[in-house]
Amino acid sequence: MSSAQIEIQLIASLVAIACAIPGTFLVLRKMALISDAISHSILPGLVIGFFITHDLNSPLLIVMGALSGILTVVLVEYIQKTRLVKEDTAIGLVFPALFSIGVILIAKNANDVHLDVDAVLLGELAFAPFDRFMINGIDLGPKSLWVIGTILLIILLLLVAFFKELKVSTFDAGLATALGFSPAVIHYGLMGVASITTVGAFDAVGAILVVALMIAPAATAYLLTNDLKKMLTLSVVFGVFSAIAGYWLAHFLDASISGSMTTMLGLVFLIVYLFAPNRGLISVLYRNKQQQKEVQLLTFLLHLNNHSEENERHINHLNEHINWHKVKAKSIVELAKTNNMIVIDNNIISLTNKGKLFTEKAINYIITNDDTGIETMKEDFFLFRG
Repeated sequence: MSSAQIEIQLIASLVAIACAIPGTFLVLRKMALISDAISHSILPGLVIGFFITHDLNSPLLIVMGALSGILTVVLVEYIQKTRLVKEDTAIGLVFPALFSIGVILIAKNANDVHLDVDAVLLGELAFAPFDRFMINGIDLGPKSLWVIGTILLIILLLLVAFFKELKVSTFDAGLATALGFSPAVIHYGLMGVASITTVGAFDAVGAILVVALMIAPAATAYLLTNDLKKMLTLSVVFGVFSAIAGYWLAHFLDASISGSMTTMLGLVFLIVYLFAPNRGLISVLYRNKQQQKEVQLLTFLLHLNNHSEENERHINHLNEHINWHKVKAKSIVELAKTNNMIVIDNNIISLTNKGKLFTEKAINYIITNDDTGIETMKEDFFLFRG
């Protein structure tokens, strides 16, 4: 690998880490769309900062961009609090307006600036190694690497210093207030960090990849764990993996680096979405199928419990009495027999002592409507495990 390839992957990895940390809290706070709004609405802040300093490398651009991002959040919340429109509508109103203001400012006052899809939306990581950070003629590496590295260091320091406050205010704002710190301050602090991260990554990777790196790894991790620290770790891992794998996909296909990284983020999310152990689509469908069987088994056992007549409990008449087709009736009978709930004598089905006890507990569960009751029952009777 050349030094430029290493630098590109390193910049992308640092951006992925920097985006994954605030992105995790945005996903948990159900504010994922805000990242998209911020990534576009920082443009007028950047333009105004440039008009003031006439220097694209000035730190004032980051400050103005962050303020523009915070302004977006304030306007969205103000519109939402009127209760005339919902949050998603408010976001859809605010960020196109601010983004358009930025475009108009450029068009009216900086006609020589070339604003296109590659520069603003997709970005171009391949050019990042050419913009060097020089001090007294000494090459210290790409500027983007230093900008993102500095922002990441700040994010890590803030995360360590305010982790407890972020955690409590994210999951229970009322408790946060009771403990003596303001959820509003934490909220706008998080929005400020998200805005600064977006501004820092905007030039190197573009708006689309910033949004993807901020939301996709966190959303993927959310499907795998309920532990905040694990979610943060997994978000970082997924982000870095997708950044590096996306780079080599772009290298192989001779395609856009940012576009390939975004594609990898989507593929990783899709895989986890389908195959996650507890929240994956296949797992959910399987669990729903098992729950249907549980209901059918319980219906069958209640039928046996409520009828002492042999004709009601004859194996050949189940489809008639419970209105099941033969295949379903046979599968439910086999399930009950496997779990030692019934015995069959001369085609007459009877409940075992285990089946009677299970049915009694099931009736009690139905009466009390205790949400934990059915899971306890399944553990007690080793349901579906023989």
